[in-house]
Parts: sequence; structure tokens; C-alpha cells
Amino acid sequence: MGAAMRRIHVGNALSAFGLGFTVPYLYVYVAQVRGLGSVTAGLVLAVFAVAALIVLPFAGRAIVRRGPLPVLLVALVTAALGAMSLGLSASAGTVLASAAALGAGQAVMQPALATMIVDCSTTETRSRAFAMQFFLQNLGLGVGGLIGGHLVDTTSASSFTLLFAIEAAMFLVLTAVMATVRTPRAPRIEEAPGQTGGGSWKQLLGNRAMVQLCVLGFVLFFACYGQFESGLSAYGVEAAGISTSALGTALAANTLMIVVAQFAVLKFVERRKRSRVIASVGLIWAVAWAVAGYAGLGHGGQAMATAAFISTYALFGLGEAMLSPTLAPLVADLAPAGLAGQYNSAFALVKQLALAIGPAVGGPLGASLHGPYIVAFLLFSLGITVLAVRLGRQLTDVQNQPSLARSRVVTQGGAPADAVVAAEA
Repeated sequence: MGAAMRRIHVGNALSAFGLGFTVPYLYVYVAQVRGLGSVTAGLVLAVFAVAALIVLPFAGRAIVRRGPLPVLLVALVTAALGAMSLGLSASAGTVLASAAALGAGQAVMQPALATMIVDCSTTETRSRAFAMQFFLQNLGLGVGGLIGGHLVDTTSASSFTLLFAIEAAMFLVLTAVMATVRTPRAPRIEEAPGQTGGGSWKQLLGNRAMVQLCVLGFVLFFACYGQFESGLSAYGVEAAGISTSALGTALAANTLMIVVAQFAVLKFVERRKRSRVIASVGLIWAVAWAVAGYAGLGHGGQAMATAAFISTYALFGLGEAMLSPTLAPLVADLAPAGLAGQYNSAFALVKQLALAIGPAVGGPLGASLHGPYIVAFLLFSLGITVLAVRLGRQLTDVQNQPSLARSRVVTQGGAPADAVVAAEA
């Protein structure tokens, strides 16, 4: 890694570390510590999603025109102000406004950092760069959550103010670190006089492979990440009788699987077609949902149900480790020169939409209709496999398997050498 990439990875770890201090305790803070009730706490979580959906389309245009670094620095300062304000807020209005600022800043960080990784990597090194990013994010979230759990006191609002202050400080430290990054000059696209940002969106929507990847991404995030802390946890408590401590162990098993398996999985993924890797993740998650079905609907003892439920989260973690060096690099490879920021923002928008809808659908279903919930999401997982196979037909050989670029002469448009020879003949 070069100096720029090292700083980017340090930044990813710092931002995740700061988020880990507050994310697990946000609902308790708003509903109980500030005494604003469950409705306001639910609105805060909704505001995070709504803020992201509003700012991400504009973030893509800004990254394309100005570059990812200025956009990232603005997002970091906005998130720091939102975090600090949230820790000091005592009324519903200020809490919601602070959550909007924090949510908007966090949302814009994702495509900005992803675009910086793209600018500092090549097709051959990109998978490892994004795998490292995902590894550090999970490590930072886990360590931050662990430390935050020992600092927090539900009877003291000042302890939560400390947590949000630490989060804000991490964003400001990250701002200082990222301000020193010097990325290679990537092409920027300036809009013609009188032209709106609709042209770049129209170009993106005309890319069939990218549209199919966005549909696939929505199903992936809806069926996995959108269920972790809503439908799947509700199902575990109601159907499988999982205790809150066992639920925490399951979440820890998910993170541990990612941290342990990430680079071992990377060696397996790098030499295989991306579409087949994603298809295999769908099959792994189908097995995970079947195991979850056994935990809640089987007739084993409580110990067996708990072990099965923890195994479900671990299997999800294995799939996540396979996706991290696959999805984000594929988005980058599908983007035309200069439009990586637009494509990263579009994919982040799809992710946020899935994360907003997933809990709303999965929560009530997992809590009350246990059998239909498992069957529905098992089918969603199998749908991931089908969509991945279809996506593979839209990709060039090198887009689907970047390792081919090392042994094959490739034209600028991505056609293999065989096609070049045929054309010259």
C-alpha cells in the first residue's frame, strides 16, 4: 500500500471506531435516557435513512465534479457537529435535527471513501483494498462497541454525552488525517453550460450491468443487513427464545467470522468469477436461513436453538467476507472514467433504501409470522443466486474475473485480446 491508501484505511478504522461507541446504544439513549419515548427513538432511526436518501444523489454529482476529498471533509465536519449536538440534545426537535446531520454525514462518507480507494488502486489490487476496508470497519465497530459498553451508564445522561463526544472527536481526527492524503489525479467531468446532473444519471441507468447490480445489491442488503437488528433478532427472541446475552453473542460471532475469515476468503475469491462468488453467497445465506428455521421452529432443546441461532449469524458473516472484495470493486470497474463517485453514490443509495425498508418489513414479520418469515428470506437468498448468474452474462470477462487482466492483453474498452486479434484479421 502507498501512503495515501494507508491513510484512507486508518480513516476507515477511526470512523468505524467512533460509530461503534454510539450505534448500539442510540435507541436506549433517546427513548430512556432522554425520556423521549420509543416513537421519537424510532423516528431518529428513520431520519438517518431519510437523510441518506436525500443527500446521496447530490453527493455523487459533487464527487464527480469536485473530487472525493473535499466532499469527504465536508461530510466529516457535518457528522462531527451532528454527533456532538446529539449528545447534548434534550428535546425531540434538536435530537431529530442532530440525527439528520449525523446521518447525512455518515452517508456521504461511504461513496467518498470508496472513490478514494478506487483512485488509489488498480484493477488487480482493488479487491484487497476493499477487503482491508471491510476488515477494519468491522474491527473498529467491534472495539468501539466493546469500550462504549463499559463507559455507558443508562442512569447518567453525561455518560452518553461522553460517547457522542468521542464519536465527534474521531470524525475530527479523521478530518485531519484525510486532509493530508494526496490521491492520484483522477479524471473529473465538468458539466456543459445549461446541463443538469440528469445526464450522468441517464448514462448510469443506460448501463444494464450496473442496473442489474443495483437490483442485486438491494436484495442482498434487504435480505441480510436489513434483518440483523430487526427481523432476525425479533424472530430469535420470539420464536427461538434467545436471550439478550445470546443475541449479543450472535452479533459478536458475526463480527468474529468476518475478522478471522476475511483474508483467507480473499485468496479464494480473487481467482474466481465475481458472479459465481455472489451466487455462492446466496446459497450460503439460504443455508443460514434454514439453520435459523431450525432454531425457532425445530424441536431441539434451548441449547441447540441458541447454538443454531449463533451459527446463523456466523454464516452471514462468511457471506459478508466474500462480498466485501467483490461488490465494491465491481461497481468501480463498471463505472466509466471520471464517474466512479456517481456509481458509488448510486450503489450507496440502493443500500440505504434496502436498509430503510428491510427493518420495516422484516421486524413485524419476524416477530409474529415465524414460518413465513423464514421461508420468504430463504427464497430471497436463492433469488440472490439467480440474479448473480444473470448479472454474469452482462459482464465482460475481465469485469467478472479481474485476474484475467494479468495474463491477457486488454483494450481500453475491456475487450479480450482474442477479440482484438480477430478484428485485426
